[in-house]
Amino acid sequence: MDIIRIIFAVILPPVGVFLQVGLGLQFWINIVLTLLGYIPGIIHAIWIIARR
Repeated sequence: MDIIRIIFAVILPPVGVFLQVGLGLQFWINIVLTLLGYIPGIIHAIWIIARR
């Protein structure tokens, strides 16, 4: 399942985070990071997925 989350994290970072933690604080942080720049959103999403 982590492979699917990582693929979603690269394509749409908030979706990868949502699949991992749901609608929590990390999801909203990832949306802000993705809006500020696509790469920070990807890095944050992969970090959240790898951490748990």
